[in-house]
Amino acid sequence: MYQDLIESLIPIGSRSYWFFLALLLLARAADFISTWVATPNLVLEGNPIAKMLGWRLGIALNLMMCATFAAWPLSAITIATTSSLVAARNFQSAWLMRTLGEEGYRDWYVERLQQTSLPLYLFCLGGHVLLTAGIGAGLMFFYGGSLVPLAIGVGFLGYAVAVTGFTLLSVWRIRGLRGYS
Repeated sequence: MYQDLIESLIPIGSRSYWFFLALLLLARAADFISTWVATPNLVLEGNPIAKMLGWRLGIALNLMMCATFAAWPLSAITIATTSSLVAARNFQSAWLMRTLGEEGYRDWYVERLQQTSLPLYLFCLGGHVLLTAGIGAGLMFFYGGSLVPLAIGVGFLGYAVAVTGFTLLSVWRIRGLRGYS
């Protein structure tokens, strides 16, 4: 069913390759810029691998990733979709993170989390990711044999998985460090 779309590669250096490379570079740049605005020292970075790599290695790795995945349209559109959604989420709160400072925001967030019941927090997280994943699943279900809605749907699902995983990892660390219940 999806086999032809998944296996389709385009020649490196072709017009399509340059288009997908530009798409990936723009989306990944938006993710990096939104992260830098929110947490220039990566104190609030939720991805432990990105935090460990830091800015320089992270940028180098992402440039190589963009050059590689630009030859595979399904992955290029998927990564661009996920990256754009992550950047939008970052920009939504980046102003507050910058205003309070990275440590100040983290402390404020932990205090708010401690004042909220865990079931309510998880219910709201579930609502966010399930609604987002639902859009992705709908696009995938009704893709009609076209690469673009399928890849965008996979990107939405990737975003939902990333938000779920990194948020739960963060909550687990906060609970372990601060005795949150």
